Amino acid sequence: MVNHARDKGGRRRHGNGRHAVVIGGSLAGLLAAHVLAGHADRVTVVERDRIPDGPEPRPGVPQSRHAHVLLESGQLALDSLLPGFTAELRAAGAPRVGMPEDMVAWSGGAWVRRTAPTTHIHTGSRAHLEHLVRRRVLADPAIRTVESAEAVGLAGDASRVRGVLLRERGGTGGTAGAGASGRRQRTLPADLVVDASGRGSRAPQWLAAIGAEPPAEETIDTGQAYASRVYRDTGAHLGTEALAYWFYPNPAQTYAGGVLPLEDGSHLVALAGLRGQEPPTDDAGFTAFAARLPHPFLHEWLLTAEPRTPVYGFRATANLRRRYDRPGRRPAGFLATGDALCTFNPIYGQGMSVAAMSAVALRDALADPRRRPTTLRVQRALFDASRQAWDISAGADRAMPGAVGNAVASRAVDRPVGWYLNRVQRRYVGDPALVGPVFRSVLTLTAPLSALFAPRVARAVLFGPVVRPPAAPPMRAETTGG
Repeated sequence: MVNHARDKGGRRRHGNGRHAVVIGGSLAGLLAAHVLAGHADRVTVVERDRIPDGPEPRPGVPQSRHAHVLLESGQLALDSLLPGFTAELRAAGAPRVGMPEDMVAWSGGAWVRRTAPTTHIHTGSRAHLEHLVRRRVLADPAIRTVESAEAVGLAGDASRVRGVLLRERGGTGGTAGAGASGRRQRTLPADLVVDASGRGSRAPQWLAAIGAEPPAEETIDTGQAYASRVYRDTGAHLGTEALAYWFYPNPAQTYAGGVLPLEDGSHLVALAGLRGQEPPTDDAGFTAFAARLPHPFLHEWLLTAEPRTPVYGFRATANLRRRYDRPGRRPAGFLATGDALCTFNPIYGQGMSVAAMSAVALRDALADPRRRPTTLRVQRALFDASRQAWDISAGADRAMPGAVGNAVASRAVDRPVGWYLNRVQRRYVGDPALVGPVFRSVLTLTAPLSALFAPRVARAVLFGPVVRPPAAPPMRAETTGG
């Protein structure tokens, strides 16, 4: 697709007749539609659900009731796409947590010192953030939505995609053109189709059906399962000025979970365990499971906190990457983004940020004056936007006991790198000056992995002392003198 001209005031000049269709109205799809509205005359977002008027969870986003964070990289990307968005997010009440000062964190078998923050995350609910994005994006008159419609295939052939096959959801009658289910099917023509339908994408099967080659898939699955519930703190029993609390898993201690503040003053509690250690979803079982964490303070708090929702479970946590970036017999006019391209174990909190970064990559690839934005070139830009998050998530899960999948095996080069990164983790919990800030910048995707190998960082990692971390949960931040 070519760049769409704009007048001197920045307004789009309509008339090129191009139509882009985005499958999926979640964060990745909305942001892709926003970018494409600068290059097409019309953009249609196809969504299986009815789009809510407010910040409500949707059935099509089964993980929306669980913990979400927006990393600094995601904040920067959203502000680049939707100027002023993070200020709007804060004004709407989304909690802003400074790392490491505002979080009591257990990582790599040690407590992290609560020194001055070097990065911030937003911890509000997924539905709240998505509502704000949706309101901004759908205000563009070039973007329309088709709700309660399911994409069931692609129109076109192995050389070019020319549209999407849609089926109305919830219909009953068997009319002409109806599919096997009795629901009416129609073709929505398009010059470009973007699959943002999530980790359950059926695009590989759709491509095969039109004679194209589906992508190879890479998977790493620890079998990790989540359970989450929203609570109200009835008496500040956590007893600290910290805003959040989190236990990160590792191969020696596989239970995870914690407490994150939400925009309405309540707290979301998430618990997680690997295959065979899944947290229960009944009241008593959920509370009892928290006692498995490395310290009892969260379990003790749950005994007095007031539940505000049922316990919700979630088990689809495998890392899955579809290699659309590799050459193959695939059609022009089709792209994949978001979880339809690469999905991560949610424990690492990367998904929303990578969705925003991918939209920036899409924007930059389409606007690059030096290169023609071919389908493969743009798809590779989208792949590159998710590469570091995959390296972090898949790399950590590869080391977890019981991990399965065709990408679990490590290469010879991974062993010395893994040895070095283990030294990084042992040092970052107690090093507020150098290793800690660099490590956090890599984890929040604002610095490349190579930053950990910079000479001064490497000297500290290889030859510097290991500062003893706190012996107990640091319930007071060092910067407050507590």
